[in-house]
Amino acid sequence: MDFDPLVRVLVSVVIITLLGWFAGRLLGIRQSWLRALVASVIGLSAGAVLAFAIAPQNPLPYPVFFLLIILLPSLLTAMGVSALLELLARPGPLVRVESQFAQPPHPIRAIRNWAGRERRYSQITWIAARHGLAAALERGRNTQTIEQPATTSALAHSLRDALAEAGGVFVKLGQVLSTRTDLLPKDVTSELATLQEDVPPAPQKEIESLLTTELDAPPATVFARFETEPVAAASIAQVYRAQLPSGEQVAVKVQRPNIAKLIERDLDILLKLARMLESGTSWGRTYHIMDLANGFAAALREELDFRVEARNLHTAAIALGVSDTVRIPVVYPELSTSRVLVTEWFDGQSIRKAGPLLEEIGAQRIALARELLDALARQIMLSGTFHADPHPGNVFVLRSGQLGLLDFGSVGRIDPLEQAALRDILFAMQRRDVVEMRIALLALAEPTDEMNNEQLERALGRILAQYLAPGAPLQMEMFPNLLRLLQTFGLAFPPEIGAVFRAAVTLEGTLRVLAPNFAIMDEARTLATRWVRESLVPSSLAKSVGDEIQALLPILRRLPRRLDRITEIAERGSLTVKVRLFADTHDEAVITSLSSRAILAFLGAAVGVISVLLLGTSGGPVFAGVITLFQIMGYLGLCASVALIMRVVIAVLRDRQI
Repeated sequence: MDFDPLVRVLVSVVIITLLGWFAGRLLGIRQSWLRALVASVIGLSAGAVLAFAIAPQNPLPYPVFFLLIILLPSLLTAMGVSALLELLARPGPLVRVESQFAQPPHPIRAIRNWAGRERRYSQITWIAARHGLAAALERGRNTQTIEQPATTSALAHSLRDALAEAGGVFVKLGQVLSTRTDLLPKDVTSELATLQEDVPPAPQKEIESLLTTELDAPPATVFARFETEPVAAASIAQVYRAQLPSGEQVAVKVQRPNIAKLIERDLDILLKLARMLESGTSWGRTYHIMDLANGFAAALREELDFRVEARNLHTAAIALGVSDTVRIPVVYPELSTSRVLVTEWFDGQSIRKAGPLLEEIGAQRIALARELLDALARQIMLSGTFHADPHPGNVFVLRSGQLGLLDFGSVGRIDPLEQAALRDILFAMQRRDVVEMRIALLALAEPTDEMNNEQLERALGRILAQYLAPGAPLQMEMFPNLLRLLQTFGLAFPPEIGAVFRAAVTLEGTLRVLAPNFAIMDEARTLATRWVRESLVPSSLAKSVGDEIQALLPILRRLPRRLDRITEIAERGSLTVKVRLFADTHDEAVITSLSSRAILAFLGAAVGVISVLLLGTSGGPVFAGVITLFQIMGYLGLCASVALIMRVVIAVLRDRQI
């Protein structure tokens, strides 16, 4: 049997694979297999054309012929094609298969999952391209902000339609982005605010099967009565009404079957797109798009675990304390799992539909709105764990005349430092103190090196003078304008603070539905004034002073010994000051990068000059009667010179904001 054709095919495949990989390694870039294959094929084609043109005039033995006439030109061409594809593909390849070698037991399942992700990815990219988002991204690569007045309205409409068509996670993303007035223009947030989920209920047989698995028994044996029609259905879960054998009415929240896999698939795509935006756009780096995407993904993954929501309900109830007006449902932990949550049933209606009920029970809308605002504000400012999505559907008016907060799957958490900064902002606004307000804002957001504090203070002063003048009514648009102002100074807030803004904007809409005449800003000012007074009472001041002294005690205890050592060293004349050059890691990285590129460029030029001299040198051992050792070394040197110089060029171009 003749194996020669098969061997040639295998050798060709190996050469093509190694050529693309080696070209990428020489340039210092990581290529997908498709780009490496394209570079290899084009490179070998160029080498073959060159060999066909040269070989008839200069017949060489096979090894020398293959090395000099085919391999070296092929490698150089493959490097050039790889460099070109790298530049064209910036900010990076849209599709990069990340293999999971840690868990290889199910190759068929892995292939099926990969195919599903790639099919969904192709669907998302096609939707984005069809709605013109790719062109908008290309236009906005070099801008420091997302806003482009000439095209913002059209872009907002296209973005909204694309997210609605993509569905699932992307609709939730649009709903979250609609509240980020600190990042997006008003036209965009207003358009995204119209996104609504339209999700049909999951089949009842699948729900019963899931309940049986989670509760280790059929629903009919666990509950005295279980209504088969859901009272609410969303993209992650749906809620049923049931009755326990003891007689309590409960709400049973059941996760949709297989929804976790679909959400993980979409989150994987979303994180890849965020990574592309941050690496390839100026505004993506300015607003830390990857951090925002990671925060969104973490919050959504929390919603998939109902045990987290059960803990959130317990924490929120403790933070709320004893309240005669606002209630949080009681959890039944013995019946709750990661995919099933059983809570107390609230007999009432959502604020959106509670108009007749409010009239029937004679409730005071203004009083209820004031209590709701106070409850949410205390969650944010005092406990640090707060309801992150208080929209009208999550706030119920109970027949007892109270308000009930539902759906704690999405909560926000801020640490004590962030709480203190938010309180400082409120106090500074109350006192119209521009300096304190700037300090508090910078405690929440990371400023850029180019930011001018004096200019920021002047801009804040104009905002406060416009909206907080004595006797002037407070207006809610002050906060979007303030956030847009901070955006122009390159101040981007972390996701936790974004959750606070999102909850505040959502709460505003809920309060307007509950009490259309409710003066939200005046009530907020009254609330801030009360907190200021509470912080200035003698007991609070004494506690604050005591806390500060307690924190300073270790420093004060060591201070005399340190002063004594400094004076002793000064008397001996051996007092010195150490100054470290390039102590900052960023400066060190910049210097290291510049010096290494300068060395590579110098070596490439030197090797190129030496190679040219070797090609012009006569004498030396002769191979095949036509080529000398010096010429072989010259050709190899030229190849190395080109590789070094192209590597430097690629590194420089990748650093540019293209």
